[in-house]
Amino acid sequence: MTKNKVNADVLVVGGGLNGLPFAIAVAAAGLEVVVLEREEPAHLVGAEFDGRVSAIAHASRNLFRSCGVWGHVKAKEPMLDIRITDGPSKFFLHYDHRQLGEEPFGHMVENRHLREALYKRAAEIPTLTIMAPEEYKRITRDGSGVVAALASGGTVRARLVVAADGRNSPLRKQAGIKTVGWSYEQMGIVCTIAHEIPHHGVAQERFLKPGPFAILPMTGNRSSLVWTEPTERAKVIMALPDDEFCREMTERFGDYLGKLNVVGPRWSYPLNLHQAERYTDLRLALIGDAAHGMHPIAGQGLNLGLRDVAALAEVVIDAARLGQDIGGATVLEDYQRWRRFDSIVLLAITDGLNRLFTNDLPPVRLARDLGLAAVNKMPKLKGVFMEHARGTVGKMPRLLRGEAL
Repeated sequence: MTKNKVNADVLVVGGGLNGLPFAIAVAAAGLEVVVLEREEPAHLVGAEFDGRVSAIAHASRNLFRSCGVWGHVKAKEPMLDIRITDGPSKFFLHYDHRQLGEEPFGHMVENRHLREALYKRAAEIPTLTIMAPEEYKRITRDGSGVVAALASGGTVRARLVVAADGRNSPLRKQAGIKTVGWSYEQMGIVCTIAHEIPHHGVAQERFLKPGPFAILPMTGNRSSLVWTEPTERAKVIMALPDDEFCREMTERFGDYLGKLNVVGPRWSYPLNLHQAERYTDLRLALIGDAAHGMHPIAGQGLNLGLRDVAALAEVVIDAARLGQDIGGATVLEDYQRWRRFDSIVLLAITDGLNRLFTNDLPPVRLARDLGLAAVNKMPKLKGVFMEHARGTVGKMPRLLRGEAL
């Protein structure tokens, strides 16, 4: 790794599914960008499927298309319909993409394909440098800029540092930014299943008493399963042999797709909510999990981070074109004002939905069922919910509208 002094406009710490899209967006618009990434990217090319999949909402797809990434994605499966049910109830809510036009609600993409596409696009941009594997020993920030002392030697100087370094963000902690949040005492079990009958692009969200059970369409006769259980029960399920795990899964899944088999590894992770008390500090901006984390009940975690990406990219590029300091307090305040309230609202909605649908009291269950039935019969109201699923609500940055920066 170089021991030289590198100068850039923006330093991005974290080359994941939020950090790289941001770096690509602003570098493609003309800024000099350096990304520090711990992992070696070479292994991504031709990597085997590891079970990790992302739901890319329609608006997020617009961002990837606008940034020149989408054409590099090898395989993606459109989500054409969404069906929402409450346990064994006969009432349901059905979203049909044709009620909003020809575009699907979103796409399911294997993370390996998305990361490979991001690195391919990054390689096409001369003003973008990815240093990987690389870490920093320290980052100092003052009124004049940012200096990162690299673990391998050398330095990177920039006007702005963007923390895309995950929910336990060292940069956030270094800045003294606290978080608020709580544990749901639940775990998410994630795996990919192969099934006999085609899914026809239909995503299922089943609200069971222990938590949501989501079945999301993938390429071929495969679906991604996101299964929520109380923590101790989830640990027992994860420890089961493959045949017993499959039986437990099939009991909840049903037989509408025929015989089921788990393909690839199983994953589990604790479910928590966290929100940074602020998204900015001196020459620092937080995006993605560094800023917030939510329950996967609506499948919007990555999409919420990509809204950060689009908003921050827009305010930074607009400031650069006006000759303003892109790491200055005014620019960063514009970003925080745009994103923090929107994030709080979505976190509150997902938190409320999880609490509502895990409450099994008969009056509450009846109210839920009647609510689903009512919304299903009200086209205008249902249309609002469908726009939320597409990620096309609120003040949308240009990239999410499919426009160039």
